[in-house]
Amino acid sequence: MKNLFTTLSNIWKIEDLRVRITNTLLFLLIYRVGCVVVLPGVDPASLNTHAKEGLLGLLNMFAGGAFSHASIFALGVMPYISASIVVQLLGIAVPYFAKLQKEGESGQNKINQWTRYLTIGITALQAIGYLKSQIGPEARLIADPLFTIVNVFVLTSGTLFVMWLGERITDKGIGNGISLIIMVGIIAQLPGAVATEFLTRTGGQGGLVTFVVELVALIGVVMFTILIVQGTRKIAVQYAKRIVGNKQYGGVRQYIPLKVNAAGVMPIIFAQALMFIPAYIPSLFPSIAANPTVMALANYNSWPHNLLFAVLIILFTYFYTAITVNPNQMADDFIDDIISKITLPGSIALAIIAVIPAVASMIGVTPIFARFFGGTSLIILVGVILDTLQQIESHLLMRHYDGLMKTGRIKGRTAIASSAGSTPPVI
Repeated sequence: MKNLFTTLSNIWKIEDLRVRITNTLLFLLIYRVGCVVVLPGVDPASLNTHAKEGLLGLLNMFAGGAFSHASIFALGVMPYISASIVVQLLGIAVPYFAKLQKEGESGQNKINQWTRYLTIGITALQAIGYLKSQIGPEARLIADPLFTIVNVFVLTSGTLFVMWLGERITDKGIGNGISLIIMVGIIAQLPGAVATEFLTRTGGQGGLVTFVVELVALIGVVMFTILIVQGTRKIAVQYAKRIVGNKQYGGVRQYIPLKVNAAGVMPIIFAQALMFIPAYIPSLFPSIAANPTVMALANYNSWPHNLLFAVLIILFTYFYTAITVNPNQMADDFIDDIISKITLPGSIALAIIAVIPAVASMIGVTPIFARFFGGTSLIILVGVILDTLQQIESHLLMRHYDGLMKTGRIKGRTAIASSAGSTPPVI
C-alpha cells in the first residue's frame, strides 16, 4: 500500500503528466454529461428498452448507455471506427490510399481527412436508421419530417464532437482518446451489471456463493485476456561486430517482439458485423423464418451461432494479421512462417474469449453482466488500460522514478505493434 501511495505521489509531482491526466478526466466528464442529454423532440419516458438486449445491447454498451437513452451521443464513435476500418481496407485495394499510407505524416493527414468525410456520411445514414428503428411514434414530440431532419443533424454533430474530444485527449491528455471514450462507456455499464447480478443471485437464483464464483471466474477471464493481449514471441536479432581502432562496437543481441494477437479486437468486430446478417434474415425472408437452422444462427445464445462466430474470428484474425503485419518489411520467409504459427493459437484464444459471454448467458448469468466475461468489451478494456498505464509508466521512467510494477515493464498494445512492424489497430 505504501508503494502505491508513493507511485501516486510521483505521478502528481510530474507537472506535464498531472496536466495531461487532469485534461483527460475533464474531457471524459464532458463526454459522460453529453451521454445523458436527450435528443430534441424525444420523450424519454416513452422510449423502448429493447436496445439493451442482444447485439443492440453491445452497441449500447460501447455508447455508454447513450444508445438506449436517445442521447445526442447515441451513435458514439462507432461511425468513426467504421470509417477508419473502411479507409484502412482501401489502403489494400486502392492504389491511391496505398500510396498515402507510405507518404509519412502528409499522407496520414490526408487519410485522416478522408476518414472524417466518410464519418459524416456513415453517421448520417446510421442516424436515419437509428431514428426509424429505435424511436417510435409514441416517443416523438415533433412531427416528421422536421423531427428526422433536426435529429440527423444533431446525431451527426454529436458524433463529430465525440471524435473531436477523442483527438483532444490524444493530443492534450494521456492515452488514445477514441479508445478511452469507448472504455469509459463500457465501464459505465459495469456497476449496474454487477448490482443486477447480485440482486438476481441473492434473490433466490443461486445465492451469494454463486455470485462469488462468478466474480472469481470473471477475474480468471480477465487474467487470460491480459495474457493474450501481452503475449509476444521474441525473435533474436544478432548485430555484427565492428572494430574501430581499439574499440569493438555491435555484436549485441536484440529481439523483434511479434504479438500472439497482432490483430487486436478487429477480427471480433468484423465477425460481429457478419453475424448481424442471420439476425436480419427472418425479417427479409419471412418464408424461411421458421427454419431451425436460420433460427439457431440468429440466436445469440445458440451453439451454432457461436461456433460460426468463432470460425469467422479465426479466419479474420489470419486476414487482418496478413494485411497489418508485413513480414517483407522485417525479413523474409522465416518471420512469415513464425507469424503463421503464432497466429493460430492467438486466433483460437481470441475466439474463446469472444464466445465466453454467450456461454455465460447459457449457464444462467444475466445478459448484461455476461458481456463483461469476454468479447469485444473485455479486450478493449484490457488493451486500453494497459496502453494508458504504459504511457504513464514511460513518463515516470523518463523522470527517473520507479515504474508501476516492482518487476518488469507494462507493455501496451501500440508499442508492441509498432515495434513488430504493424499498423496499430483502430481500437
